[in-house]
Amino acid sequence: MKPWKADPRYWGAIQVASSRKSTKSRTHGRKGRSTGTEASTRVHAPRADLEKQLRRELAEAREEQTATSEVLRVISSSPGELKPVFQAMLENATRICGAKFGILFRYEGGVFHPAAMANVPPAFADFLDRQGSFAPVRGRLFGRLAQTKKVIHVIDRTTEPTPSPSVRYGGARSSIGVPLLKGQASIGACFIYRTEVRPCTDKQIELVKNFAVQAVIAIENTRLLNELRQRTTDLSESLQQQTVTADVLKVISRSTFDLQTVLDTLVESVTRLCEADYAWLFQRDGDVFRLAAIFGHAVDVHGRLKEYFQGREVPANRGSVTGRAALEARVVQVSDVLADPDYTWSGAQEIGGYRSALGAPLLHKGM
Repeated sequence: MKPWKADPRYWGAIQVASSRKSTKSRTHGRKGRSTGTEASTRVHAPRADLEKQLRRELAEAREEQTATSEVLRVISSSPGELKPVFQAMLENATRICGAKFGILFRYEGGVFHPAAMANVPPAFADFLDRQGSFAPVRGRLFGRLAQTKKVIHVIDRTTEPTPSPSVRYGGARSSIGVPLLKGQASIGACFIYRTEVRPCTDKQIELVKNFAVQAVIAIENTRLLNELRQRTTDLSESLQQQTVTADVLKVISRSTFDLQTVLDTLVESVTRLCEADYAWLFQRDGDVFRLAAIFGHAVDVHGRLKEYFQGREVPANRGSVTGRAALEARVVQVSDVLADPDYTWSGAQEIGGYRSALGAPLLHKGM
């Protein structure tokens, strides 16, 4: 037999004492060894369970950290894009919570609408598509969520007085609804569904709440980024307009007696400013208009158009964009001249090949 110090089976001892004098007994020895074995088993069992629990909790913590890192990575790699962020958040929340499917709703202008879905049953997805945006009804689930701004945990959706679409089309049973809050304002909700009656744990609910916070951060970041982009675009357009205006004024000052140079510069600047393919300028001659400048066409098209308009009068009527702008004394835009019933200048369109057109009148003191 191994010495007790070298035998890993020995981890302690149990002693039994009595005030009565007694002789040694093999039976008592066997009972003592048996009792010691049982005590050892009882001590080892809780320790084994504790180790399993710790390993399980460690695995869950790692999974949650991985999911959170993935969502943050998507947020950082998709500036200004909410769809991939919502999708990553929803898929991770659904998977970690052991749910069947999930939906993230945005709440804008007093109505909810789906912004992302994960594993939603086809029948339920089709219903949501047909339903579109919807206003929350007081007393119903979305109404309570928008009003209370608190997590709503439903153990069994089939026990509700009126079965919800998630039950009828998705087979939902247990679910949690977590509001997306910006301060005290509701801007959305995240729903996680199970198709069996199995309540979510407090830890799972807390996880979905954390994901909801990340979604709100992504929404706010996107809003700020889009505002910055819009301001940058506005400033860029304003600077471009000022540059074009300065160029035209410079040409006017240098070409006091050369009107054609001024008009050519004007149509070129307008074409570039509007990011158009080409531009024409017509000058009034009595009650009609005649071509005065043209820019942007290929050489052959340019020549054919000049030839087409040579000696041709453009009346102030709705048959052309130029005539329409002159008739109405305002900017006129036609999205597709081929689909416009009043447009009659098919000859010019066939040569130029244009579809969309914008016309602006040249007014002298508002006249």
